[in-house]
Amino acid sequence: MERLNRYLARSGVASRRGADELIASGSVLVNGKRPPESGLMVDPASDVVTVDGKQVKPVTRHRYIALNKPLGVVTTARDEGGRTSVIDLIGDEGRHGHRLFPVGRLDIDSTGLLLLTDDGDLAFRLTHPRFQLAKEYLVLVAGSPSSTDLERLRSGVELDDGKTQPAEVEVVTPAGSSDRRVELRVVIREGRQRQVRRMVHAVGHRVHALTRVGFGPLKLGRLKPGTWRVLVPAEVEALMRAVKAE
Repeated sequence: MERLNRYLARSGVASRRGADELIASGSVLVNGKRPPESGLMVDPASDVVTVDGKQVKPVTRHRYIALNKPLGVVTTARDEGGRTSVIDLIGDEGRHGHRLFPVGRLDIDSTGLLLLTDDGDLAFRLTHPRFQLAKEYLVLVAGSPSSTDLERLRSGVELDDGKTQPAEVEVVTPAGSSDRRVELRVVIREGRQRQVRRMVHAVGHRVHALTRVGFGPLKLGRLKPGTWRVLVPAEVEALMRAVKAE
């Protein structure tokens, strides 16, 4: 027996959190009946689980894809407004037997490394605050942050949802005499909405561009915007080790 949200995650439907939302929406039926929003225990050997009328079963082999998300693309499986989503970028890869979904989010005006998978258990761990997975960004900011600004970012700044945890911050490209923009390398271990942008704004600067270049042990490398690749086994194993997954 296992919890319904974990069963759905193993089936590649969504992460555990996403599965909870599906259960609450009424899209999920167990043996033809709607389960309580809190979920329930299911027997994989005998219970029939459907999502929007289609039976789902745990997949035996997962897929893991690294995508370089370009500007203007939304980090959702589908968009009601008709905007291009990250699933659109990977095309048939996300539709032939593998219901891939993004792990975490990148804002529509941010670019860079995004992991997509049908492994709901791993996705849950990678995004859970308990594991504090490092996310690395290159951030082009307006003006030249002072040493005090940088120290505030490193030690934590007050946001409307509380003080941030300590971050790694270093200047990559100082401002020139005619260019009042500075590139920072920022590493955080939280996952608040638009966190890096809000942190930079809190110390008096505006973000011109933000690119995620690292997600735990996974690096963006030379992957071009709008393109993707399948992770090699060593990369998957490194992600699992980072969050102590089996």
